[in-house]
Amino acid sequence: MKRLIAAAALTIFTAGAALAADTLTFEAKNGNVAFDHAKHKQVVGDCKSCHEKGPGKIEGFGKDWAHKSCKGCHEQKKAGPTKCGECHKK
Repeated sequence: MKRLIAAAALTIFTAGAALAADTLTFEAKNGNVAFDHAKHKQVVGDCKSCHEKGPGKIEGFGKDWAHKSCKGCHEQKKAGPTKCGECHKK
């Protein structure tokens, strides 16, 4: 029983830490991409714009998803980086 409680507490702690991350860095072939999660939460407001199934990892996230969704949103809102070197830092 003690192990179950410890495991549950550890899971809750690590999930909270992951959700609280302000800046995430993704390794990419053309240079790493730093993503300011806190700023996007403030500007976008609606988590479901990116997280269709709720908080946590984005299903299908990868190069194609990011270029379509992230870059597409930036182009639509006329805000944020849209050129390769503006996101990908070597």
